[in-house]
Amino acid sequence: MNTSQSDSPASRKPLRVWPGVVIAIALVLLRYIAPLVAPDAEIYSTPLALIAMLGGMVFALAIIVWWLFFSRAPWVERIGAIVLMIVAVFATRFIVHESIKGGMMGLMLAFYSIPIISLVLVAWALATRRFAVGLRRASLVAVILLACVPWTLVRTAGLYGGGSEFHWRWTPTPEQLLLAQANDEPKPLPPAAEMAETPKDSPESNVESQPTPTPEAATTATPDSATSEAQANWPGFRGPNRDSIIRGVQIKTDWAALPPVEVWRRPIGPGWSSFAVRGDLLYTQEQRGDEEIVACYKVSTGEPVWRHRDPVRFYESNGGAGPRATPTLSNGRVYAFGATGILNVLDAATGKVIWSRNVATDSDTKVPGWGFSSSPLIVGDVVIVAAAGKLVGYDRANGKPRWFGPAHSGSYSSPHRTTIAGIPQILLLSDDGATSVAPATGEVLWEHAWAGNTIVQPALLGGGDILISTGGTTSASRRIAVSHGTDGWSVQERWTSNGLKPNFNDFAVHKGHAYGFDGNILASINIENGKRKWKGGRYGNGQLVLLSDQDLLLVLSEEGDIALVSATPDQFTEVARFKAIEGKTWNHPALVRDLLLVRNGEQMAAFRLPLAER
Repeated sequence: MNTSQSDSPASRKPLRVWPGVVIAIALVLLRYIAPLVAPDAEIYSTPLALIAMLGGMVFALAIIVWWLFFSRAPWVERIGAIVLMIVAVFATRFIVHESIKGGMMGLMLAFYSIPIISLVLVAWALATRRFAVGLRRASLVAVILLACVPWTLVRTAGLYGGGSEFHWRWTPTPEQLLLAQANDEPKPLPPAAEMAETPKDSPESNVESQPTPTPEAATTATPDSATSEAQANWPGFRGPNRDSIIRGVQIKTDWAALPPVEVWRRPIGPGWSSFAVRGDLLYTQEQRGDEEIVACYKVSTGEPVWRHRDPVRFYESNGGAGPRATPTLSNGRVYAFGATGILNVLDAATGKVIWSRNVATDSDTKVPGWGFSSSPLIVGDVVIVAAAGKLVGYDRANGKPRWFGPAHSGSYSSPHRTTIAGIPQILLLSDDGATSVAPATGEVLWEHAWAGNTIVQPALLGGGDILISTGGTTSASRRIAVSHGTDGWSVQERWTSNGLKPNFNDFAVHKGHAYGFDGNILASINIENGKRKWKGGRYGNGQLVLLSDQDLLLVLSEEGDIALVSATPDQFTEVARFKAIEGKTWNHPALVRDLLLVRNGEQMAAFRLPLAER
């Protein structure tokens, strides 16, 4: 190997630059230009943004191959440049903001920085062909180091819109601005006797513990047959039956003539919790500095009523800080599960602790990368949570562990209640598939293996059929049929479809069709065969609820828009839209009669929707 050719520009062979330039042009077109020109495009159901990111890495590696084997540069420069690139990227990880250091963003740093450094290498090779050796090599060191500098100047607010949300490192976060505010603390509570709106310990207030109607019964029920309790309250995650379906409410859809009216708006700490509502009180979870908060606010004004604080903080780079689960209301108590595993049972009126457990410790489960995300479920005298892929049942009265379910790989899904063949059971989706256990004992009833990344909830179709989904490389939806006979439990796959591939966007079933997100685009599939009926309307990583009485979806987009979409299989039709909230929005909306509650990691707001005459 002769390195003497590098002694002077005249003595060395001319660089073969053109292959690097061609690859660099292809990299720029695919990685940066194509997503700008066609942000909503897909290729074989794969978003172009994802293809661009992966393709950018492939072309970057192609540049490295060109440089090492086909550039004709002196070997000391070939090897030195690659070593310097590796060292620069590795060293940069130690001085970037904490939001970029770890988790998925730590991996994303490579996907963002390596293509840029590769382009810089090509530009340097082209520009310095006739430079003296010393200047050439000094400039190589300089440009590679400078290419890494921008990553030390920014922070990220996590994933947003298929990419990452970057801000200058020195700008304060919304959480920091909130902590700097004065006069944000709840006022002293009045005597309990004066709080007429407070949930009381009564069977009527325990919506979760009441028998869940079957989908068939719910579909045929008239508005008059629905209880006032169900109409007036939102007991927790995705509503009374955890299905994001609202019955007995109809709204006017001409928002140009009668737009939603903002009732109040206020800042809130970060977190991806939704709401539980009873009377004039709402409950949610948030992070404030080094304290995880279970908070109670007035529905009518947004004013804080009380806050319960735990001295823990959860943070991961993709989603940021704060708890992920939604509180559950039952019999005058609030059940809240924090991101680090703290399960609090609080008096709904005052926030007083009734009992508290560390589920991570009890179940010997490590806190997952995304944090514990399961919303508690109350069934009879058992409180059920999912410690990642392991269900745990606690005694409702005293908080003592009653049972531990089987351990499965990760899950961000919440336990779901159903009855099949007359047998009550608790269903959990994990990365291993679906598992059903007896609510009183945790005994496994049946399992269905289907590996993938599981975040969303199942949909109960009646007659023992269940619609489940998984993400990752096997991203799809599947209908399974569960039955019980003399030989025990049987689970059969009816169909598997890639027509609906939800990420962490829950779906709803209505009149023989499922409505949800295929990637970031709203879609509808026929639940009889899994065939897609339509796909349209890009709402990012949004969430939805279904107004079943008027075949209407209320969609909260990732950008904070509220859209009304027809829940019919004919075609995609957006009926109305308005801007509800600013910033990345992953939280589920809640609709309590005509009051729409929305929030994200920065603010929450309430809107009065115009009700239709009945």
